[in-house]
Amino acid sequence: MDRTELEQRLAAAGLEPRHVLDLVAATLDEDLSWGPDVTTESIFPADRRGHAVVTSRDEGCLAGVEIGAIAQQLMAERLGATARTRVLLADGTRLRPGDRVLEIEAPLRCLLTAERTMLNLMSQLSGVATATARWADALAGSGTRVRDTRKTVPGLRSLQKYAVRCGGGTNHRMGLGDAALIKDNHVAAAGSITAALDAVRRAVPGIVCEVECDTLEQVREAVAAGCRLVLLDNMDPHTTAEAVALCRPAGVETEASGGLSIRDLPERAGLGLTYISVGALTHSAPVLDLGLDELPQRP
Repeated sequence: MDRTELEQRLAAAGLEPRHVLDLVAATLDEDLSWGPDVTTESIFPADRRGHAVVTSRDEGCLAGVEIGAIAQQLMAERLGATARTRVLLADGTRLRPGDRVLEIEAPLRCLLTAERTMLNLMSQLSGVATATARWADALAGSGTRVRDTRKTVPGLRSLQKYAVRCGGGTNHRMGLGDAALIKDNHVAAAGSITAALDAVRRAVPGIVCEVECDTLEQVREAVAAGCRLVLLDNMDPHTTAEAVALCRPAGVETEASGGLSIRDLPERAGLGLTYISVGALTHSAPVLDLGLDELPQRP
């Protein structure tokens, strides 16, 4: 697979190819900022080629395979060489130990120099997808969907949110400008939920607007003010159920947030929530163990 095809696949997945290319290039630069790969370049001549596969060492959900391939393509370009990559399994695939996900044929200097950049990105994103898949599986059939937050690794937001989608989750707002979220400090400064909501509507008519509520009184005010989505912050299951009952007749969607773990789902999944948002999907997901295995060189 050449770079053009990889870029097309990134765009089809909802990622901006230029952003991905710049991010991968910066990550390669980070590893090479103290000089070239002295180990690899000392051992192997420039014309020595290798053949390897990225293999899963654990169960999980794959994300970022095209991004890993991009790392090899960019490294090959820097070396004035060519790399041939073949995606063996698509993002979103549930993995078992031993599954091969990406095949690479390239100069050994390319394979080994870009190895850690490639695996760092793929393992991190697959870890996010794996964590999301656990939540999505636990919520299956409940009508409630898991979604992420803005608690992302700096610089990796679009990629991490893509990984959430690979794991079966949905995205909250991507940044501060694509939707409005009126939080407690906004309400305190504006004087009330209604005042804050009215100000946003006047400034940005038609924007999706969510209001964070800590109490049932705030939920009632948000519903009366015409809010279409209410974030139920740190509410216990009983209060959450009451809040959903206030919102549902008005067609207001609900989102539970705040310190929730997958162990809480038996109490939450049947409450009629639209979403459960989980910051840990992106800020605390363990990486998925992926490795690069060299294969005998093809004749």
